[in-house]
Amino acid sequence: SLEMEHNKTSHGDKVSAVRDIEVLALNPRVHTHATLRPTHKTTKEKAHWKRNKKCNTGCDLKKDFADIKHTTLTERGALFEADRCLKCADAPCQKGCPTQLDIKAFISSIATKNYYGAAKAIFSDNPLGLTCGMVCPVSELCVGGCNLAAAEEGPINIGGLQQFATEVFSKMGIPQIRDPSIDVASLPPSYAAKIAFIGAGPASLSAATFLARLGYSKLTMFEQQQYPGGLSSMEIPQFRLPFGVVDFEVKLMQDLGVKIEYGKSLGRDFTVESLKKDGYEAVFVGVGMPQPKVISMFDGLTENEGFYTSKSFLPRVSAASKPGMCGCKSDLPQLWGKVVVLGAGDTAFDCATSSFRSGAKRVVVAFRRSVPLIRAVPEESELAKEENCEWLPYVQPKQVVVRDGRIVAIEFYQTDENDKGEYVVDEDQFMRVKCDFVVSAFGSEITKDLRAACSPLTFNSHGYAHIDLDKMHAKDADWVFAGGDLIGNGTTVEAVNDGKTAAWGIHSFIQESYGLSVPQEPKLPNFFTPVDLVDISVDVLGIKFPNPFGLASATPCTSADMIRRSFEAGWGFAVTKTYSLLKDIVTNVSPRIVRGTTSGHKFGPNQGSFLNIELISEKTEAYWYQAIRELKADFPDRPIIASIMCGFNKEDWQLLARRSIEAGSDALELNLSCPHGMGERGMGLACGQDPELVRDICKWVREACGTVPFFAKLTPNVTDVRSIAMAAKEGGAFGVTAINTISGLMGLKSDATPWPAVGNARNTTYGGMSGNATRPVALRAVSAVSKMLPGYPILATGGIDSADVGLQFLQAGASLLQICSAVQNQDFTVVQDYITGLKCLLYMKGQASLARWDGQSPPKPEPSIAGIKEKRGKVLPKFGHYKEQLAKMNTAQCAGQDLLAAPEQRQVLPQPEVVPRIQDILGCAVPRIGTYNDLNNKEQAVALVDEDLCINCGKCYMTCNDSGYQAIQFDAQTHIPRITDDCTGCTLCVSVCPIPDCITMVPREIPYVPNRGVEMKA
Repeated sequence: SLEMEHNKTSHGDKVSAVRDIEVLALNPRVHTHATLRPTHKTTKEKAHWKRNKKCNTGCDLKKDFADIKHTTLTERGALFEADRCLKCADAPCQKGCPTQLDIKAFISSIATKNYYGAAKAIFSDNPLGLTCGMVCPVSELCVGGCNLAAAEEGPINIGGLQQFATEVFSKMGIPQIRDPSIDVASLPPSYAAKIAFIGAGPASLSAATFLARLGYSKLTMFEQQQYPGGLSSMEIPQFRLPFGVVDFEVKLMQDLGVKIEYGKSLGRDFTVESLKKDGYEAVFVGVGMPQPKVISMFDGLTENEGFYTSKSFLPRVSAASKPGMCGCKSDLPQLWGKVVVLGAGDTAFDCATSSFRSGAKRVVVAFRRSVPLIRAVPEESELAKEENCEWLPYVQPKQVVVRDGRIVAIEFYQTDENDKGEYVVDEDQFMRVKCDFVVSAFGSEITKDLRAACSPLTFNSHGYAHIDLDKMHAKDADWVFAGGDLIGNGTTVEAVNDGKTAAWGIHSFIQESYGLSVPQEPKLPNFFTPVDLVDISVDVLGIKFPNPFGLASATPCTSADMIRRSFEAGWGFAVTKTYSLLKDIVTNVSPRIVRGTTSGHKFGPNQGSFLNIELISEKTEAYWYQAIRELKADFPDRPIIASIMCGFNKEDWQLLARRSIEAGSDALELNLSCPHGMGERGMGLACGQDPELVRDICKWVREACGTVPFFAKLTPNVTDVRSIAMAAKEGGAFGVTAINTISGLMGLKSDATPWPAVGNARNTTYGGMSGNATRPVALRAVSAVSKMLPGYPILATGGIDSADVGLQFLQAGASLLQICSAVQNQDFTVVQDYITGLKCLLYMKGQASLARWDGQSPPKPEPSIAGIKEKRGKVLPKFGHYKEQLAKMNTAQCAGQDLLAAPEQRQVLPQPEVVPRIQDILGCAVPRIGTYNDLNNKEQAVALVDEDLCINCGKCYMTCNDSGYQAIQFDAQTHIPRITDDCTGCTLCVSVCPIPDCITMVPREIPYVPNRGVEMKA
């Protein structure tokens, strides 16, 4: 007999009584009446919660050189933005990029967490991909063509994604190598030709990189400064482009053997002609425009009077704020009061924002045009506007006022635009603006001495080098090439492309001068690293697969020409669309393949699932026999697996199997699992759900096949897939495919009409669900079969849409990976993302220094558990008056910081001694997957909130209250959640938190005593 003892509480003995009233105080409640609150109270209260108030403006920014770009993304933001991208056909964004980046490809790689693959795509076309990701005027280039600009959500943040991927790669410590197919030792003597590059700016760096990739071994760069980068280092401020970024890209170039000689100035130490005499067979001139354009009223004025040009101001700011750039210990220009910046280009706004960081209290940007017509791109001007730079349009300098040796004011004429669109001066209207400093940013030009030193390079009437714009060589000297500022291309990315274009021009010139030819269509090598040398081939049952990624028996293999195109794209194998004997030929209905609802109301690519009621191939068996023969003849290294289906008839199975083998199939896949349509005909699922039938069919096929491998494709629509796998093995199947689609009904419209709805009657049937929504079921099936039948070959399919996911299946015991829905979401080229991604993941597994990385995600700073607990209650949220306090604390911290403190140096990691191969990792996760009773309920964990990362949304609080254990307190003033000792470690809070790593699970420090509710004694 049992005796029950009820816990007595203040609520009496009602176990259903609501407790934890204080904890639940802010939990959502149903509103039974309209909410009324006087406006004056709301006005006061909203200030407490305001997040969009800008605190650090202008005078608060002295010595604050932290990143201010709107485009900069965290990993969370990058994944969200990459997922939003449509990855369009003939993508217009790429057409707007001077370097022709494959933007669709690199964003696709980011979306699958293949950051190496994204960086490889970027650096292949743009050796300064990280620099350009930070400073490109994307609104005028790639983003300007984004098709999502036509939708409500707006265009993709392409620059931010580019910056993110290349920054992550920079932390991997992986060097650049030449294309492994290029054997430098066997190249002809022409590749040892001496080539010179004048200036170490973007154009020269790009040209030298591409020539080094081609195999040229004697490349020398001459730079007048003691550091590389040109204007990227000297004039773009640290808060937009840190010197460490430039240094990283320069070292990538030097990985290929390019030499840089510093302190060598054109005109002083050498000329273009003298380099020719010194044996250089081609010279690339990549210097900038060194002389500022200054109007005469400023003649004789210097910094002592308060006058700067952009050419004197920005280099001083950079020297004092860019650690690692030069060995000097420089100070920022000492500004105060009001600064007037003349000009409205990008450089002018760099001067304006840098003025605040040099001590200015007010900055006025004055220019002769209207505000909408300023030359600066929005990326620049909007930042200045946010920092409270004042704009003074329609003015032109009249005279500068100097008293007692200092500038005290500047006078302006009013300008206006006439009917011809010309800006004219109205001398009857003028004004005086008091100021303490003037910075002139009216552009720059080449000096006479520099022109002479560039000979035989000539210049046009606009002061730019006179060159052939297709080959980048001088009009009068085919051995001299130029690019960048010198030819009028002022943006970094244009300069990079000039160098890229010139590299092919130089290559053509050198080879032709040695009597050799080059392809008519330029073929510049891609970016390569040791990662690309990783071997991801796999041997299964004596069949060699170049990589484990293949097309599943589904719509991507509808026809032979589609399989051909997939092989050309790089797929490792293909499973044909399931075909049958002629007597079982089918005709499909329509519509039949629909978007899943498992992703919510999401339209476009990256659907979480599809549902189809498509049957097997409508093509005859004869078509497929011919297709297999043709494809094997043209692609002998790509295995083709024939997918076949029959009813429960021995003669049919053996006939179809023999014919398929005679056609040249490397292996067979027995479709015993199609969940719709075919089962009604006694095929597919009708056979695959019964272990006895599966065993018999496999025996029949084994008799017909002999030693040719075949795999039984398993259905998940059974209680235990392991019994079907065991039956297949007992019947002689060489392996299994797990899994086919899951039978389901995707949805009903409000009028009770199903979708897909067929014919006038609008009827449907249960279809097969595919896509990553099926992944948990597929992973379970693969791991369960692998655990029961160790070493038994498994072809995994079901929700594989990235190298990261593919690795999960391999570790669960899969030998090969079949893919369909990911191609339906995109196109055949996704396989290159999977290949580079898997190579990188294996490479990183062999690199001990990268052990803390989560796949390709860099490790986050790891504050100790004690440190996080110590901060509890001391962290200020980032809104209202708390945000103002944080801004003041930041200002004080910046004031005392050493801007030139030693930066982190690029660490190139040694080549791993052993990089695991695919067979080394197969099934490595299986020992960790067992029964519930194998789990340890003594080693408990609890949630811990890092208040520094919290954005105060309260999602953890709500789920804990209404779906968990009421173990989170939510502060009414700060909205910072705090975990109480009532936490049971359920992990719901982690699951709904929108910020990765904000909540982590840590070991429980006190014994876990379950709340039994009502105690019972025997």
